[in-house]
Amino acid sequence: MKDFTTYFTMTEQDVIEYVQKKLDIFEQNAELECREIGDGNLNYVFRVVDQNSGQSVIIKQAGPVARISDAFKVSPDRNRIESEALKLQGELAPGFVPKVYSYDPIMNCCVMDDLSDHEIMRTALLKHKKFPLFADHITTFLVNTLLLTSDAVIDHKEKKALVQKFTNPELCEITEDLVYTEPFYDCEQNDVFPETREFIREEIWNDSKLALETAKLKFDFMTKAQSLLHGDLHTGSIFIKEDSTKIIDPEFAFYGPAGFDIGNVIANLFFAYVNASFTIEDQETKEDYLQYIQQTISDVIELFTKKFLHAWDENIKERTASAPSFKEWYLNSILEDASAAAGLELCRRIIGIAHVKDITSIENKESRALAEKICLTAGKTFILERANIRTGDDFVNVLLQSVRKFIEGEKFYDSSKSHSIRTTG
Repeated sequence: MKDFTTYFTMTEQDVIEYVQKKLDIFEQNAELECREIGDGNLNYVFRVVDQNSGQSVIIKQAGPVARISDAFKVSPDRNRIESEALKLQGELAPGFVPKVYSYDPIMNCCVMDDLSDHEIMRTALLKHKKFPLFADHITTFLVNTLLLTSDAVIDHKEKKALVQKFTNPELCEITEDLVYTEPFYDCEQNDVFPETREFIREEIWNDSKLALETAKLKFDFMTKAQSLLHGDLHTGSIFIKEDSTKIIDPEFAFYGPAGFDIGNVIANLFFAYVNASFTIEDQETKEDYLQYIQQTISDVIELFTKKFLHAWDENIKERTASAPSFKEWYLNSILEDASAAAGLELCRRIIGIAHVKDITSIENKESRALAEKICLTAGKTFILERANIRTGDDFVNVLLQSVRKFIEGEKFYDSSKSHSIRTTG
């Protein structure tokens, strides 16, 4: 058996040996089976199950390069950051993250709860499932993790120690490049759908005002150490079922602008909306689902606002933050950053190297191009008009206006699929 005293990328059989030698989780007579189930861009994820008892855990290992491309050299220290972020998030927002059992700094792996009874949210939304509790769950998680790690609440020295602990240069560089930089010029690494390229060139790459605003936003991201972020909070980083929401994969965690996490959630709900618009055949079913997504988008903003203001009054410790109207100013700055982050996510998932299945699974080329243009138009609006976007209705209206720009009147008819798309609201 291997002794696991020197790092190497494990196979499924290696993981079984690792569990037997290094962990005290399963019974002595456990009959272990392991399967690699990771489908992300960076890491290897193994599910280990005792065939006798049904007990199971997840072991996540970080390698020195990203799975998406060997060109991305990334520090395996991200596994430490993820483990420590999950532990802290579990304290601040109990019940919304998996339990972490152990972290191994040599093998760069962590052991955590198996959430196989949940479903990845992106997958569930592609099946057009509804989760009425999601907005309530995600906003509790966002308020607790963002406000309670800020200078408004915790001791400034403690906060600066956390900033140091969660300094994450390699993964921040990925975000700085893939989210803030490359989508906004004709970068060789971009992966552009041919039918959308000319639209992108005219509306995104040739817009000097957009270039200026995204530059401002990039410098905010690099310098605004406001709250501990998840850093990659999309629907692929959320496990969900009807009565439970679990946030996973905070390996991009670092101190940055609080609105970043909120905007990423909103943008990925937009992707779900656009996907449903082009894939649900029955008109009544489609309109019902689109209304559900609209309401969820609005609820995320409205519930975050309500809970944030309440949590501020309950937890604030910084004396100057109690100045009249300061909390409203602070909240408005977060919502402005959320609008910007939503716009960046909408653009980069269309133009950059890391796409979302919500869009790529739209099979008809004309429909996909139309879907991408809707996302890009909304994204651009969120960035350029971020100072005026504050309420749930504001966020929903950006979506609806972008849809209406490309869908004349009430209906767009796609003859290849013999169905129509209609805006609601």
